[in-house]
Amino acid sequence: MDETHHTTEVTVAPHETEEYAHDVSHHVRKYLMVGATLLAFTMITVALSYVNFGTQKANIAVAMLVATFKAGLVAAIFMHLAAEKKMIYRILIFTGFFVLGLFWLTYLAWYDPIIHH
Repeated sequence: MDETHHTTEVTVAPHETEEYAHDVSHHVRKYLMVGATLLAFTMITVALSYVNFGTQKANIAVAMLVATFKAGLVAAIFMHLAAEKKMIYRILIFTGFFVLGLFWLTYLAWYDPIIHH
């Protein structure tokens, strides 16, 4: 049997390669900055866990605020939501609506628990 291998060479102009390398380095720099920010806010979260804000509910609220910021940063940058189309945002808003509904149900259950005697 005659096996013939065909290869296609793609030539890229030097200025296109430099443009691509610059674009990649820009993205890498952004990812490193976001990673450093997430690491810093993780340390802030740990530090805040030792602070008493008066009540357990206040402590949870502060922790959720920091966690929400970190989750938003991950979604916007690492999940590329900052550059996506409108449909993604519609789905995200729809999901957020249900998350807030679940938070509201948790809040209601916290203040009006079902007690069995």
